[in-house]
Amino acid sequence: MRVAYQYKLRPNKQQIEVIKNWLNLLRRQYNYRLGERFDWYKQNRNSINSCPLICHLPQLKDNPNYYSQKKDLINTKELFPEYNSVHSQVIQDVIKRVKLTFDRWLKGDSSGKRSGKPRFKGMGRYHSFTYPQIKQDCINGKKIKLPKIGEVKFIQHRPIPNGFKIKTATIIRKADGYYVILSLEDKSIPFPDVRIVPSPDNTIGIDMGLKSFLIDSQGDEVKIPQYYRQAQKQLRVKQKAVSRKKKGYNDSIFYKVALLR
Repeated sequence: MRVAYQYKLRPNKQQIEVIKNWLNLLRRQYNYRLGERFDWYKQNRNSINSCPLICHLPQLKDNPNYYSQKKDLINTKELFPEYNSVHSQVIQDVIKRVKLTFDRWLKGDSSGKRSGKPRFKGMGRYHSFTYPQIKQDCINGKKIKLPKIGEVKFIQHRPIPNGFKIKTATIIRKADGYYVILSLEDKSIPFPDVRIVPSPDNTIGIDMGLKSFLIDSQGDEVKIPQYYRQAQKQLRVKQKAVSRKKKGYNDSIFYKVALLR
């Protein structure tokens, strides 16, 4: 069984700068590797089914695949030394992302469904990177140790279940800060079979109305929550406070002045 736990990170200023620098370098690497695959695709594909008997066929170039692009990372680090500061497995995971998104476009997924043409990532459009492997003892109290970044404070609102092992760690940037997503696995727990065949025994009809929120086919009634009615008393108090304020009045400024005094 495999689950994912998400925790809020509290990195310091230096660690934030490192994460931002990594995301920018990985974004450039993603665009470059994706561009290599696009160039090969444009130069080697043939839009017609036949050609004249006498024609010049250009020499086919090697198809950049996952292994060739990963091997070329050595040249990338020699030409651009700044990539040496990024964890090696994190850069390799970028190559894997390019492979997956390109294969979904040309071949489709396991069900044969194809996705749209991959896009290059602009500034601020690359939000995450992944450690494919991480030590099991990376969590030490209220800190998590991320390779080449250091120990980062985080909010562990729930402990990791017993028996589960940490497989991967993904750092993601969101609007309200940074998060770490830990992928956990316990091979002793079988993956549940979620396939459910509809039948009269496991099917319930729902009727939504005005007097009640809903009534199901078994006769159970759910009343309307009435959130607005419940909050009316608190809303009246806040509206009175707003009506007494003058236009342009900022109580937060006066509050800060009062604290300084």
